[in-house]
Amino acid sequence: MMESSLWITVFVTAILFCIIFLVYSKGKSKLSRSIPSPKNSCQLPLGTLGWPFVGETIEFISCAYSDRPESFMDCRRLRYGKVFKSHIFGTPTIVSTDAEVSRVVLQSDAKAFVPFYPTSLTELMGKSSILQINGSLQRKIHGLIGSFFKSPHLKHQITKDMQNYVQQTMDKWRDDHPIYIQDETKNIAFQVLVKALISLNPGEEMELLKKQFQEFILGLMSLPVKVPGSQLYRSLQAKKRMVKIVHKIIESKRNSGMSSKVPKDVVDVLLKDDSELLTDDLIADNMIDMMIPGEDSVPVLMTLAIKYLSDCPAALHRLTEENMKLKRQKAQKGEPLIWSDYLSLPFTQNVITETLRMGNIIIGVMRKAMKDIEIKGYLIPKGWCFFAYFRSVHLDENHYDWPYQFNPWRWKH
Repeated sequence: MMESSLWITVFVTAILFCIIFLVYSKGKSKLSRSIPSPKNSCQLPLGTLGWPFVGETIEFISCAYSDRPESFMDCRRLRYGKVFKSHIFGTPTIVSTDAEVSRVVLQSDAKAFVPFYPTSLTELMGKSSILQINGSLQRKIHGLIGSFFKSPHLKHQITKDMQNYVQQTMDKWRDDHPIYIQDETKNIAFQVLVKALISLNPGEEMELLKKQFQEFILGLMSLPVKVPGSQLYRSLQAKKRMVKIVHKIIESKRNSGMSSKVPKDVVDVLLKDDSELLTDDLIADNMIDMMIPGEDSVPVLMTLAIKYLSDCPAALHRLTEENMKLKRQKAQKGEPLIWSDYLSLPFTQNVITETLRMGNIIIGVMRKAMKDIEIKGYLIPKGWCFFAYFRSVHLDENHYDWPYQFNPWRWKH
């Protein structure tokens, strides 16, 4: 019986392997046929498409979550050059760590390249996401939200909320307990952003939303496999639960007749427009998508700033001195800190810029080639993805002296 089971296992495995090999070979053949034979020196960059179906996605993701996220790119850049081919997130991809090549692509019009997002990202965002809609509706949403985020009312609210949440958080700290900076900054940033989006205050509902959002965001960089048990599936289920929370808030706002009031958050702004295109589903989906910086990029940036400053006492001293001087001036005048105060601190702005350079919270941008394109002798085939990887450029010694050294003074004008 065991021998029969063993042979069945071997037989099934062999058939499965053959099927995978045939499908993969057919896929590679199709890819090869889609690449024209150039009459000139223009050629597909060196590189590898990796394993069947998954390509090099698993290795890319594992490196992204390591202490050296640039290792995936650095290894291939040294092996193949600054521009190379790969296969990530289910798509054959040309990866560029060359600033000149990336600049040409990003400045191209829609006839050559259009925005592209990994399958896992588009699945999570949905068809009504501001990333996927276009035309007049996209311009309307961009305009409404952009104007609100620039409004004096919101700047005042965020400045006040940030100070309150930071103070409340620090009041809970104890000398005999370790402080996990990223967890603390994540908690503060998420609460500030969620309040600006949907006016939800700290409490049980906020904690529920935060818990679901932590599951949701794990799917942004995952294999595009939507089956029960997969990360993408779990993230989609978490989003459904979050949508219910936001829908309840939207319904409450509609019933309260807020259209005659001054908008307090982004939902108020979109509801006040009274457009039939701005459905409750569209508003709810986009509110969740816009929470991402509060859970991911902003907390990471704040944590890195503290880490870099801890490793550079001179910068920490200068930053403290500049901020304490402002605090004394405001105290003497009996005035509260306001948004514009922070913009008036030159060294603080340099610290932020240097943290952005080294932290690279936005690692790159993807585009899809609409036709065969040649740049600097490299062929980017029609239908392929182009990945402009910023991190390698920001840490390139050809662009910055001592690129791995935290040096805010490099931005001094």
